[in-house]
Amino acid sequence: MTTFVDRVELHVAAGNGGHGCASVHREKFKPLGGPDGGNGGRGGDVILVVDQSVTTLLDYHHSPHRKATNGQPGAGDNRSGKDGQDLVLPVPDGTVVLDKQGNVLADLVGQGTTFIAGQGGRGGLGNAALASARRKAPGFALLGEPGEARDVVMELKTVADVALVGYPSAGKSSLISVLSAAKPKIADYPFTTLVPNLGVVTAGSTVYTIADVPGLIPGASQGRGLGLEFLRHVERCSVLVHVLDTATLESDRDPVSDLDVIEEELRQYGGLDDRPRIVVLNKIDIPDGQDLADMIRPDLEARGYRVFAASAVARTGLKELSFALAEIIAEARAAKPVEEATRIVIRPKAVDDAGFSVAQEEDGLFRVRGEKPERWVRQTDFSNDEAVGYLADRLSRLGVEDQLMKAGARAGDGVAIGPEDNAVVFDWEPSMMAGAEMLGRRGEDHRLEAPRPAAQRRRDREAERDDAQREFDEFDPF
Repeated sequence: MTTFVDRVELHVAAGNGGHGCASVHREKFKPLGGPDGGNGGRGGDVILVVDQSVTTLLDYHHSPHRKATNGQPGAGDNRSGKDGQDLVLPVPDGTVVLDKQGNVLADLVGQGTTFIAGQGGRGGLGNAALASARRKAPGFALLGEPGEARDVVMELKTVADVALVGYPSAGKSSLISVLSAAKPKIADYPFTTLVPNLGVVTAGSTVYTIADVPGLIPGASQGRGLGLEFLRHVERCSVLVHVLDTATLESDRDPVSDLDVIEEELRQYGGLDDRPRIVVLNKIDIPDGQDLADMIRPDLEARGYRVFAASAVARTGLKELSFALAEIIAEARAAKPVEEATRIVIRPKAVDDAGFSVAQEEDGLFRVRGEKPERWVRQTDFSNDEAVGYLADRLSRLGVEDQLMKAGARAGDGVAIGPEDNAVVFDWEPSMMAGAEMLGRRGEDHRLEAPRPAAQRRRDREAERDDAQREFDEFDPF
């Protein structure tokens, strides 16, 4: 059974926003109490948060689909719906979040670091919030927005100061077991270690972490063995330690050639050339191992390596090694720049940015793209004529009608608002521009206004009818 997973694909879905409520206050002796529909609640977010107690992505391997709760709809008497509950997902320290194309979305390092993987949908406004001096009694409310749904890839890159690299059975796990309190599985056959082991070492006043990379063999950077799967775990380290087996029983191997092979795999993997290297000649408790270590040590030192002879079994040479690593790590930590306070970068929009775009596609369809138009369409209940009129008002005020006319749109042309996979398509009529102004009176209840004489009401109706006919004739394509 798999107990360690360091790469998963996660399907997240944030909660949908609750719908607003269209309601009119009703009370004895107050038949026209006015709109009192409440707003819908916000949908819950899906949030990734670093938790030091979590060391693997195994939970998300078994349950890759995660969804936050939806916001509740509004109700009458100005009662707003309850917000959806955020879904908080703990992840290991060092988790990198990528999209399906491989672009890095977040690099989560440090306890409590968070990333919103899915944004909850906004709640729809109730008719009480939509009421204005012109629209005193709206007979509609806005719909809640759907929550963000997307697929992300999470990769775990172990946060360690020291990385032990070397051939299988070189003694990396044994070194970790004696340098720290870690208890990895140790046996005398290759690929005993199937997952990275992590231990904490204290050398004087310096405390650092040490990890091993299992399964490095020739071709590891191209996917052979287990190397490619775990090479990512050395990317954050400050120092690389080559563990060389001086007592190998394989006739076609020797410590120097092992070093060259592992260095070539690290070079092909890339990004590790600037890390300092240390060589540990392991298993010197065996007589032939000590002789071989003495023989090859001058050659390794001539290449510029700091060389340490050690034995995990006899526990010799470990103190010198641990303090040498502590010295390098302390220097690396001191060389790191001091972290600055988080700065917020404000990038204002250009003065000529309308917030949307209108373009004609090859099939003649006019497509409107923009955050506001697309959001307004999602919030509109198209089964309610008054809500459609309100949408027409908003689009007209934004300038969509003017831009469609400038782009060459004519009566009957198809207009789509939104992306290709989720767009609202309708036949455009130029009268919508004039109609939008008239639709500004949609939702008004003249019973809430001061009474007017019958003759005045008749003259007003005739004037409105004449204005509507004149505007219709002006834009009538026939």
